Amino acid sequence: MRVHLCVVGRLRNGPEYTLIDDYRARFDKTGRNIGLGPLKIHEVEAKKGGGMAAEADLLRRAMPKGALLVCMDERGKVLSSPEFANHLGKWRDQGQGDIALIIGGADGIDPALRAEADFSLSFGKMVWPHMLVRVMIAEQLYRGANILSGGPYHRV
Repeated sequence: MRVHLCVVGRLRNGPEYTLIDDYRARFDKTGRNIGLGPLKIHEVEAKKGGGMAAEADLLRRAMPKGALLVCMDERGKVLSSPEFANHLGKWRDQGQGDIALIIGGADGIDPALRAEADFSLSFGKMVWPHMLVRVMIAEQLYRGANILSGGPYHRV
């Protein structure tokens, strides 16, 4: 199952970029043997004049056709790492070819796009900067792949 991180805004070189790149490489390596990956990142421009609706249109174009849509949203479901891994495994085992994880811009995700989501995921009630959410979801994807492969990274 290919994983697509579809995000608003461009990430420049820096600590967040380095962390995401590291977790993406780890996920790709770990996930390869269990039918997960690769992780591809699709960045779209933030639309100052068009707002969330314009960003949503760009995000829709970035998502592969037929992808399972998962919105990162503070109103979404809060999962433990093993629960998230189980979701990844279930989607993969159901034959889902692509999953698109959506991270909105400064104003969040357009309500119409949120309504199209197959699943909404939250990292808690706090609102996180979208650049940190990228790092956090990249790490959780790697952790999920490691859990599914029986690796030692996640300890209960």
